[in-house]
Amino acid sequence: MFAMDLGDDGAQLRPLEPWQAEEFLAHMDRARDLVDPWIPFAAAAADLDSARALLQRYADKQAADTGRMYGIWVDGTLVGGVLFRIFEAATGVCEIGCWLEPDGQGRGLVHRASRALMEWAFEVRGMHRVEWVASASNTRSVAAAERLGMTREGVLREAFLHRGERHDEEIWAVLASEWRAGR
Repeated sequence: MFAMDLGDDGAQLRPLEPWQAEEFLAHMDRARDLVDPWIPFAAAAADLDSARALLQRYADKQAADTGRMYGIWVDGTLVGGVLFRIFEAATGVCEIGCWLEPDGQGRGLVHRASRALMEWAFEVRGMHRVEWVASASNTRSVAAAERLGMTREGVLREAFLHRGERHDEEIWAVLASEWRAGR
């Protein structure tokens, strides 16, 4: 998947790559307070070397066909992203995730970008199932999964340890047949 316009508001979805580490770090600095309570993603990009290493891990995942990362730009500014945290082509199962900085909220960016990834996963790659895993306390992420037409399949009680605190995780998913029926 290459650059893709997400609408007529200047939003664009593009691959995030190691050469963009400085821009990614500046974005993470703006997003850190919003992202850090829920996932260790922001802490994994605390300086230029760690930001580059995180982007390189996803470049390696893409090369191995086990994951991918995309940025969401609005009018040329990186404001968030979506990713395939897990991509298992052999089983037809993948997990998507997202993050935004405050200036990216309230525009439907996560919804549009996630739909683009889901469409690609189902229609181009032939995936059978797309999953979404979120802290049960992260009401914005849970609401995003619901808006995407996913089904809440269950709760893994205290399954996620983040910053010394245990969180319940909600598992949401949509199957290819449900995706196609809902279009």
